[in-house]
Amino acid sequence: MKKRMLVILIVMGLAVGTASAQFGGVVYDPTNYANALKRYFQLQQQLVQLKNSYSQLVAQYNLAVQMAKNIQNMPARYRAVFSQWRNGTALNTFGNTSGWMTGINSGTANGGYQQATTQLLPYSPDHLSGMNADELSRVKSQYASVELSDGANTTAMATIGSIRGNAQSVQTQIANLEQDSLSSDPNLNTEVSVLNKINAAGVLTLRTLQDSNKLLASLVEQQTILAKQQRESTTNAINADIQRRASLAGNLAQVTGTMTDSLQNFRMP
Repeated sequence: MKKRMLVILIVMGLAVGTASAQFGGVVYDPTNYANALKRYFQLQQQLVQLKNSYSQLVAQYNLAVQMAKNIQNMPARYRAVFSQWRNGTALNTFGNTSGWMTGINSGTANGGYQQATTQLLPYSPDHLSGMNADELSRVKSQYASVELSDGANTTAMATIGSIRGNAQSVQTQIANLEQDSLSSDPNLNTEVSVLNKINAAGVLTLRTLQDSNKLLASLVEQQTILAKQQRESTTNAINADIQRRASLAGNLAQVTGTMTDSLQNFRMP
């Protein structure tokens, strides 16, 4: 009987402890406590990362604002005035320079070069057939020099005329680029707009260099023809000296032989 009462009391005690835990008692669980500390530490780390990210974003924003500021009154500070392209002019007293000026200003020669220069007359077949090999070679070389010079001069005229003819259009494009570069309009100062302006400036620079190379090529061509003409003069002088010396040696041999025969056959009367 006493044992049965003891068991009943133990069961009732356990029941009372469980009820107290369910209705407001505190039960300590080490696993839950450790998980809670871990989550708290993770939240602290996330907070530190958020603070660093915020500081970085603020710095980037301040830098973007600083980089987006325009220089005040840029046209007054940087705009410069350059000389304008001018077309060539010349008097036309005998009516033979207008075609030249048209070609030199527009690139369209239209026979202007031939009108303003002395025409090269052709040799007749009789004249050519009457020349020896050396004379014919010299004439052909000199004739080629004049024809090459005419071709180079005509090409140079066309190049200069083309550059002058397009000068006004290029001036307009440069003025537009200058206006956009000095503008304070936000739409013209975005990253893409600035890159576009840089690209446009690069293309204009390449075009200008191309025109400069064309002019340099024309000058080199003319210098080459002048060098050819100088070579012809020197070559003709050397060939003439060689022919003179060859003729002189033959003449001296002939004179010497004749004089020897004359002396040997000379008799006093």
